[in-house]
Amino acid sequence: MSSKQSLRVALIQHTYSQTKEKTVAKTVTMIQKAKAKGAQLVVLQELHQDRYFCINEDTECFDMANDFEKDIAFWSLVACENKVVLVTSLFEKRNAGLYHNTAVVFEKDGSIAGKYRKMHIPDDPGFYEKFYFTPGDLGYEPISTSVGKLGVLVCWDQWYPEAARLMALRGAEILIYPTAIGWFDTDSEDEKQRQLEAWITVQRGHAIANGLPLIAVNRVGKETDNAKVLDGIRFWGNSFVVGSQGEFLAQASNEKEEILTCALDLQRCEEVRRIWPFLRDRRIETYGNITKRFID
Repeated sequence: MSSKQSLRVALIQHTYSQTKEKTVAKTVTMIQKAKAKGAQLVVLQELHQDRYFCINEDTECFDMANDFEKDIAFWSLVACENKVVLVTSLFEKRNAGLYHNTAVVFEKDGSIAGKYRKMHIPDDPGFYEKFYFTPGDLGYEPISTSVGKLGVLVCWDQWYPEAARLMALRGAEILIYPTAIGWFDTDSEDEKQRQLEAWITVQRGHAIANGLPLIAVNRVGKETDNAKVLDGIRFWGNSFVVGSQGEFLAQASNEKEEILTCALDLQRCEEVRRIWPFLRDRRIETYGNITKRFID
């Protein structure tokens, strides 16, 4: 475990402000405020720089990844100026026709601590990510930083216990999910509640099963596609932090921009794993079929 026993974290939940420039400027201001509140680790939401362009399929949107290197330089400076470990979520152009949904983590001095390319890519109405992103190829490797080993995953990864488990088995001290998920206004209120509760519950389960604290930071606000073909997605916010028994430490609203801060007790993981030794009792010799698509 990290030698630091208490870690103050901040989750930045915000709306899209009509342009990348305005959105980025607002985000920087929120990071500065988070630092003023004592944040040592700041986590941004999925694809936080701009609108959620995956709401429709448009080849022109690939141009948004052309500034990937410039974006890295910019957020490196932000991390350095605020002396925080910063988890970003960027649109990576790796080569012509090859793009990733990539989380880049910056150390307090602005250096790149590591990156993670989103592994599980959805393809649903309003979430056409397979059109844009190649599945990640960096594996489930925690990123070592001055505040601990961060198990960074991204959005759709949150539904897969295998991903969280592998991060834990690699020694992650915190599970982190930048995410972009929301409702359609045409959904019934009952359906909205079922979706939200499922999203929260599955992630709390990852925290419990692995004895790790977990951070999930989500977009908030209504967004539409450029062509106005779809009515749009109302991102449901509800960013949250839970401890290593799944207990809520902090939770944001479903409609407001917020800087959500709380302290994590990193020693708690050791205490919980002593009384709930799930890793000890794993029957690894019985899990061979887990790598099959389906067991016929």
